[in-house]
Amino acid sequence: MTDEATTATGAQIAALPLRWDSKGRLRVLMVTSRGTGRWVMPKGWRMDVSKPWRTAEIEALEEAGAIGHVGTEPIGRYRYDKILDNGSALPCRVEVFPMLVEQLKRDWKERSQRRRRWFKVSAAARRVDEPDLAALLLGLADKPLKRPEIKALKRAS
Repeated sequence: MTDEATTATGAQIAALPLRWDSKGRLRVLMVTSRGTGRWVMPKGWRMDVSKPWRTAEIEALEEAGAIGHVGTEPIGRYRYDKILDNGSALPCRVEVFPMLVEQLKRDWKERSQRRRRWFKVSAAARRVDEPDLAALLLGLADKPLKRPEIKALKRAS
């Protein structure tokens, strides 16, 4: 589903699955990576160049079993080094699209390869390795509805 040019440039798309708990606090759904088991967001290589949020939607479903409404505007970007099978590092730029989760499937494509868990935003920020991603998450900790991407997403759902 991806093309060589996208993979070669390290352009990825991520979903940031969100929900509000019963006390009105924002929560973030994280999954473990297949290789290292560290906590990450569902992400992958861009599949639809004209609608990158569709990639985020597909990755959230395949990696986390999450179904919901994905915003069409990215909430941010971060960088990381993806370690390839041959041991080399590919610098990746990840565009992050917010997603309001409406349902979690009990069975999904990568269920046997990953764990998923809801975190407070600040707890999720402490668990990720990428400083830019931690900053993006911490930026949501205080008044997330002040962010236009979240506000529009909440209105649309």
